Amino acid sequence: MLAWIALLWLLEVLDVATGHALDGFGVTPREPSELADVVPSSFVHFGFAHLAANTVPLLVLGFLAALSGLRRFLLVAALIVVVDGLGVWLISPAGTNTAGASGLIFGLFGFLLVTGFVERRPLGILAGVLVAAIWGGSILAGLAPTQSGVSWQGHLLGLLAGVGAAFALRRRPAPPPALTP
Repeated sequence: MLAWIALLWLLEVLDVATGHALDGFGVTPREPSELADVVPSSFVHFGFAHLAANTVPLLVLGFLAALSGLRRFLLVAALIVVVDGLGVWLISPAGTNTAGASGLIFGLFGFLLVTGFVERRPLGILAGVLVAAIWGGSILAGLAPTQSGVSWQGHLLGLLAGVGAAFALRRRPAPPPALTP
């Protein structure tokens, strides 16, 4: 996660150095050429304040999600990024430009919130409860369509993608050993 965060900060430094040339990698809804920006949009931010607001939650939630294995984490993150980006492309208001890691953050929150219940693992349930207690209020606030310049659509779709990832990538418990007579 530290490398991921470092990459995001490096990209924002490059964005500022190039007069915000990377901001064009955000998603503008329903323009076919913008489908190519569905994944890159999660790595681009609109300024250092935007990136700073996403850094700690991404670091913590990403670290917690990665505890279940790097391969699984990368699958979860990829699923969230793609579903969230496509959803933003489909339903966000025309003429907007959406970028940032917040869709992934909301997705990781959703994943961590439900995966313990889906897999029936007590430690996962405890992690979900703790994540909800710490970030639940700010997540709910981020879903409200009241903040100008904030994509509640990206937040909601990320959250739904994370919940979907918990179901799609759930680990099934091993069957009990067979009894031999």
